[in-house]
Amino acid sequence: MRHKVSGRGFGRNANQRKALLRGLVTSLLEHLKIETTTAKAKEAKRFAEKIITLGKKGDLHSRRLALSRIPNINIITKLFNVIAPKLSGRQSGYLRLVRSRVRPGDNSDMAVLEFVDYDSMVEKKEKKGKKEDRAKKEENKKAEKE
Repeated sequence: MRHKVSGRGFGRNANQRKALLRGLVTSLLEHLKIETTTAKAKEAKRFAEKIITLGKKGDLHSRRLALSRIPNINIITKLFNVIAPKLSGRQSGYLRLVRSRVRPGDNSDMAVLEFVDYDSMVEKKEKKGKKEDRAKKEENKKAEKE
């Protein structure tokens, strides 16, 4: 019986399971969107929302706790400086799980795990790129005139 036993085992030992979840959450924070199996996405969502809450607190202790769970300084810096400020108005529910398809190889249910504000986070990056392109084009035009 599984009374009061939470979480999924994925048929792995504790170290492998921890490494799997770290990898999924690291990819999620890096790319803001990942596609994986539904079961893995549900577990990664639980783990990631706790890390994001630490990022919203923003103090030194939270940063150290986050680094102990995801030992990648670049990802944690991105979380604290870029992602967490955008989610400051939200109490919880930072991530969305959308079931996408059935994987052809093994018939597994797949899901997309993404931030609720994913569109606004990505659009700003594209707009910045367009502004930089415009600035470069204007500089090129000025150089051609001279």
